[in-house]
Amino acid sequence: MTYKLMLIKIDHRSTEAVKVQSVLTKYGCNIKVRLGLHEVSNDFCSNDGLIVLEVEGEPQVLNDMLQELNSIDYVKAQLIEV
Repeated sequence: MTYKLMLIKIDHRSTEAVKVQSVLTKYGCNIKVRLGLHEVSNDFCSNDGLIVLEVEGEPQVLNDMLQELNSIDYVKAQLIEV
């Protein structure tokens, strides 16, 4: 079995998260699992974060999603097959 994972690093999370969420909503039927990570404590909430997705779909659709994410300022996304 092959797992398709999309890793999305977001800098400036406070301003770019809305744009990323818009893309994720558009491709919501291609997302099987979503995990969001960022550093947080009582005194600190990081402005960068990582989203890990397990995705499914036609290669062109996943490539379109990847390109849309990478077109957002301060966002870097990669698709990995394991």
